[in-house]
Amino acid sequence: MSSKDWPLWEVFVRAKGGLSHRHAGSVHAADAKMALEHARDTYTRRMEGVSLWVLPSAQIVSSDPRDSGPLFEPAEDKIYRHPTFYKIPDGITHI
Repeated sequence: MSSKDWPLWEVFVRAKGGLSHRHAGSVHAADAKMALEHARDTYTRRMEGVSLWVLPSAQIVSSDPRDSGPLFEPAEDKIYRHPTFYKIPDGITHI
C-alpha cells in the first residue's frame, strides 16, 4: 500500500488548559500509531496540545442535515433542560 492509499484519520487535540478535545484536521496514515505520530507532528508542533485522539474517518457516523427536524425537534418539548430555570452561583464556569 503506497502512502497515497493510506486511510484518512480525523485528529482531535486537547489544548493546554482546555476542557475538551477539538477537531484539528485530518492526516493520512497506515495505522493508528502512525496516525498519532503524524497528528503530533502536524497539529502540535508548537506544544499546543496535551492530548491527541485519532480515529479513522470511515468510522464516523453522522446525522444528515436534512433530517435535523425529526431528529432534534423532540428536544423542544423539554424546556426544563434549558438552564434558564436554574440560578447559577457566581464564580461557576464551564457550564
